[in-house]
Amino acid sequence: MTVLGDKLTPLLGGKTATALAEALDIHTVGDLLRHYPRRYAERGELTDIAGLEIGEHATVMARIEKVNKRRMRNKPGWILEMTITDGHRRLSCAFFGNAHQRERELKLGKTGLFAGKVTAFRNTLQLSNPEYQMLDEDSESTVDDFLGAIIPVYPAASGMPSWSIARCVRQVLDTLEPEPDPMPAELLASYGFVGLFDALRHIHRPPDQGALDAARTRLKWDEAMAIQLIFAQRRHSAGARPAPACPPKESGILAAFDKQLPFDLTDGQREVGEHIAADLSTEHPMNRLLQGEVGSGKTIVALRAMLQAVDAGRQAAMLAPTEVLAAQHARSLREMLGELGQAGELGAAEEATKITLLTGSMPAKERKQALLDAASGAAGIVVGTHALIQDSVSFAELGLVVVDEQHRFGVEQRDALRSRGANDTSPHVLVMTATPIPRTVAMTVYGDLEISALRQMPVGRSPIATTVVPVAEKPAWLDRVWQRVREEVQKGHQAYVVCPRIGDEPASDKNGSDRRPPLAVLEVAEELSGGPLAGLRLGILHGRMPADDKDAVMRAFAAAKVDVLVATTVIEVGVNVPNATAMVILDADRFGVSQLHQLRGRVGRGSVPGLCLLVTETIDGTSTRERLAAVESTTDGFELSRLDLELRREGDILGAAQSGKRSGLKLLSLLRDEDMIAEARTRAQEVVEGDPSLDEHPGLRQMVASVVDDERAEFLEKS
Repeated sequence: MTVLGDKLTPLLGGKTATALAEALDIHTVGDLLRHYPRRYAERGELTDIAGLEIGEHATVMARIEKVNKRRMRNKPGWILEMTITDGHRRLSCAFFGNAHQRERELKLGKTGLFAGKVTAFRNTLQLSNPEYQMLDEDSESTVDDFLGAIIPVYPAASGMPSWSIARCVRQVLDTLEPEPDPMPAELLASYGFVGLFDALRHIHRPPDQGALDAARTRLKWDEAMAIQLIFAQRRHSAGARPAPACPPKESGILAAFDKQLPFDLTDGQREVGEHIAADLSTEHPMNRLLQGEVGSGKTIVALRAMLQAVDAGRQAAMLAPTEVLAAQHARSLREMLGELGQAGELGAAEEATKITLLTGSMPAKERKQALLDAASGAAGIVVGTHALIQDSVSFAELGLVVVDEQHRFGVEQRDALRSRGANDTSPHVLVMTATPIPRTVAMTVYGDLEISALRQMPVGRSPIATTVVPVAEKPAWLDRVWQRVREEVQKGHQAYVVCPRIGDEPASDKNGSDRRPPLAVLEVAEELSGGPLAGLRLGILHGRMPADDKDAVMRAFAAAKVDVLVATTVIEVGVNVPNATAMVILDADRFGVSQLHQLRGRVGRGSVPGLCLLVTETIDGTSTRERLAAVESTTDGFELSRLDLELRREGDILGAAQSGKRSGLKLLSLLRDEDMIAEARTRAQEVVEGDPSLDEHPGLRQMVASVVDDERAEFLEKS
């Protein structure tokens, strides 16, 4: 008999076990049984071909519509060309070699499963040399493979198609011996869940739709509960040490700052500010996520929180993901504070504090002074990159840590800052993101944090028009792109051109597809300066430039001494140049939806409407083009975050790789299972309050380990 922890080699043979391990990272019985079907097909029901992605390994059930055999042009042999259809869209298949045998098997009008890597050929989607399994009722092997009317279709890989995985699963299930259920009996009874082993059996070989639904519900709950248990433990751990209380003062630097503000705070800024002020006033460490649209005014909310900490005699640290952004934050904080940020200088206000910038590439003399300012307490606010959490950096009285763009930092870095409080205290932590997050994603990805959102935009923000430029279909549009950039510059404005790569490193494509290398800043800048943008003042900015050079370029661009800035995503967050009105994003398909939304937030920051042009060579009908169309359709980041989630596979939200890698979420839908996630959060909190280490719940501890392995748990925390 077989148990979940058994290795697969004795059961399936060395060749098959090795193929599963290499192609899909599947090593044990448990790994295989948690490699759930991606979807299910019913006999006679064809797969929707729309939305396939170039580079992915897809399995489709389709009908053969056309077959054509022809000789190869440049070498001996034949090519068998075939068109398959789902009744609405078509997909081409090309077979090289042994065409005669395939011609006998692949008959017009027949239906089958076809599996292979999706490529592009002459601007159409194609499967090259796909593996196939015809659904022929007269075929003994096919009937054996697909006993029921509901056919599982698995995430597959080259050399390990869906039907081969189904065969392996069947062999394992035939010898599987049930073990004690990890879920406490009272939980099973209260929700009416089926047992784990019935769920595992029916998710792969459902006798009917009812059994499949029950199996999915149970396995979804396991995922939701496992993740929420991790976060409940993290919340418990984060609150174990007290925090320094920072109550507001009636007359201090915060009151003076509010008095000199040249504009009114939005209702949202005031409301969120009150929540943060209340959190800072207690000895329980604040752990709050502040999410808001690009330009919604998060920085001023964070600054007011830092001033409240300074008023209480504490220091605040602001952590930024890049040196460019750290320097920009330090500059903008000084500008907002004016004389209130000039402590130690002539003309400083009585309540003033000092703002110190600390980055890894500062000259030795400046760095030494910045370290002294932090350690002595002379600096009330210290702004920096990850250099702030190195062992050589110490603070006198760290009371608050503000982390900008939380998704760029690992949990170890955040925890390192949490441990920097004085006298065995933990500083309060405020993390910020300009990527709006649906509530269920926030509960799942930021489960150890309280959530605040700024949805209201400050007065004065200009609209941004976004257009997809499909150069594969309309190459002439690219000329018009550069004409539009020239027109903006002629009006006295400036523009960004964003590329995915720098150009001084070997080109590689993470998707492993046959596409050309991503466009690079250094190459594009050279082509533009000698071609369509000749005569304009071009600047270059990327992450591997020396800090002084980056700062000089940004200062020149801000001073309108540069017309067009050709850059990587180093400008993605925090860069504020109101005169920049246009942005061209080249190879836009190589960026995520949230990243595109962040990038275009760099324009439209002044009184003139912004323009964002998404240049892509991807083919219409792919899921990538759907994502670009979503960005084109709305500038509401909260709506876009939901659209993005609907278009992406659920596991991708937690950073899972494409098919072939284990994912933290396989069945749980962060949009459709909101009630289940909320219920699991409540239950997990109850369990952890009474048993923080889960010593009294070994089954739940085991479930956490099996559903969310160590690597995945670490990623969840880093997210």
